[in-house]
Amino acid sequence: MTTTEITLAEYYNQFHKMVYNTALSYLQNIEDAEEITQDVFLELHHSIAGFRAESSLKTWIYRITINKSLDLIKYRKRKKRFGIFNSINLDQSAPLKIPESDFHHPGVVLENKEKAAILFKAIDTLPEIQKTVFILSKVEGLGNVEIGEIIKKSVGAVESLNSRARENLKKELFDYYNKN
Repeated sequence: MTTTEITLAEYYNQFHKMVYNTALSYLQNIEDAEEITQDVFLELHHSIAGFRAESSLKTWIYRITINKSLDLIKYRKRKKRFGIFNSINLDQSAPLKIPESDFHHPGVVLENKEKAAILFKAIDTLPEIQKTVFILSKVEGLGNVEIGEIIKKSVGAVESLNSRARENLKKELFDYYNKN
């Protein structure tokens, strides 16, 4: 059966959990992850005829999910910066308040929620490519070969990025625990 013979419902049944969990790992917000999941399958519906099978369908769907998640993060950061700029210009006497994230990944056991929240906050500090490699490796459980296909890097580059991500996380978590 080719990709054009499979219905969108079949794609959804096969990949929706993967897409949702990946988006949730990036966005740390259930509603945003649901929105990205919908966007990914709309994109899939519109673009499947142009899928060239240079990589696996799963790899392509991961790439779409990651790109859409990162695009939303960038959009929100731009919007927040613009909002901060406006608030500074409009009312310089008002204190600047940036809300803390209270995200808890639903797959995490109750007693580990606090630790998971700290870890996801630390993951958010990683450079984009390290964050992607770390999430795909440690959260999604993918191997270096598949991650390399998704991000279009060699296995050696994936290993290096994963190593740097771990080192950066160690430093970030060490700093966090020394302050608290």
